[in-house]
Order: sequence, then C-alpha cells, then structure tokens
Amino acid sequence: MRPLFRLCLLLALIPLTTRGEPAAPAPDVAPSAGAKAVAPARSRPALPAAPGRPRPSRAQVQAMIPAVAARHGVEESLVRAVVAAESNYNAHAVSHAGAVGLMQLMPPTAADYGVTSVQALFDPETNLNAGTRHLKRLLRKYGNDYGRVIMAYNAGEGVVDRTNSQVTYLETLNYTEAVIQNYRRNGGKAPTQSALSQVHSLRGVKNRGQARRLLKKYLDPSLLSLKVKPTLDVRYLNPSLHDIGPESKPMFELDSRAIR
Repeated sequence: MRPLFRLCLLLALIPLTTRGEPAAPAPDVAPSAGAKAVAPARSRPALPAAPGRPRPSRAQVQAMIPAVAARHGVEESLVRAVVAAESNYNAHAVSHAGAVGLMQLMPPTAADYGVTSVQALFDPETNLNAGTRHLKRLLRKYGNDYGRVIMAYNAGEGVVDRTNSQVTYLETLNYTEAVIQNYRRNGGKAPTQSALSQVHSLRGVKNRGQARRLLKKYLDPSLLSLKVKPTLDVRYLNPSLHDIGPESKPMFELDSRAIR
C-alpha cells in the first residue's frame, strides 16, 4: 500500500473530535420522568426596621395625644389606652406580624389613611394621626360601642362581623379587658360595663370549648356506659302499664357487676 494512500485512510478513521473541533459538552444527568423541579424556599418578608434616631420619650408622646384626639373627635382616654396596650408608648415598636409604631398599625391599614411609607409610621405624630383616624372610623361603624371597637382594633373588623361580636380569641379578650380598664383609669366616661361583662361571658364560652375538646380527647367513652337489666316482666316494661304504689318495682336497676 502506498504511503500517501495509507495516510488518507488513517485520517478518515480518526474521530472528528480529535481533529481540533470542540467536543460537545457532556449532558447533565436527566431527571426521572416523575421528578419535579424544587422551587426555592419562600422566605418571610423582612420586618420593618426601626430608624436609627432616638425614639421619643413617654412624656413627649403623651403631650402629643390631646391635640391628635381633639383633631379627630376621639376621646383622649381611649387613644391613651390603645397606645398603652399596643406599644407601651414605644414609637419604634414592631410586632412579629409587622405592625408598626405607637398604635401598631399594619402598613395596609395605614395606607387606607394616606400613609404609604412604612418608615413614616415610626414618626409618632404620623402614627397617632392614622391610628386615631382608624379608631374614629370604627366608632362610627359600631355606633360608639367601645367593646366592639376595641375588639375590632385588635382582631379585625372581619372577625367581629363574622362572629357577631362573639370573638373568643384569648388574646383579643385579654386585650379588650386591658384597654377598657386603662380607659377607665384615664378618666374615660363612656359606658363599658356591658363590654366587660361580655368579655367575661366569652371567656366562659372559651373555657367550655376547651373543656369539651379535652373530654373528647382524653375521656374513655366506655366510662359513660351503664348496663341495666329489667326487673319486671317484659309486658310491664311499657311505662303506661307500670303500676304505681309502694309495692311497685323500678323498671330498671343498675347491674352491680357491670360497675367498674
């Protein structure tokens, strides 16, 4: 075989990848037919960060409340009671749910009153204005029923309306009682005794519900069953045929052998 022919034959047999052309990248391992792409974990939105400036003192906040309350026609005592319960006068307070500032406003609620900046809610006067306007709207909606207003401020109007004001959340009951007591100590004059009575009644409903759940979970139903045996002839088991008198026998008596 001639050398030139032998060289051409060898070149024809060499794979293309050895002739200086780039090799195709190795494919990744294909997923199984039923495999699904794993979505990245959804992280909870970051809570609002309090500003770096010093927060106003309790005395400074208290001095702002009379003017704000008068501006919106809400009792000063009610505003003070809500501020004390919500943030204890901490203008930089942030709840685990993202409520902000003195009156612990959620950003969507504040937006209803024109405050669209979360950072603006850390400003004490801005927060007091929006929170007091919210109280004013609740007072109008519920006909100055302080119990319903306070419940709605904590649990939300939807919960109050849906349950016909029979809110049994323990947090809401504690909150309502605390705000009313604080309101009274601050000189509030609106009638609130019926609201407190309702809170106490709802606590009873809450406790009965818990008791029923515990009984259902832990009580052995067989303990409630009693075995009885007839003491009379079968024809006398009809109550209408049962004789009445000193010599009559009870229709049923407990089987002592069945008592455990």
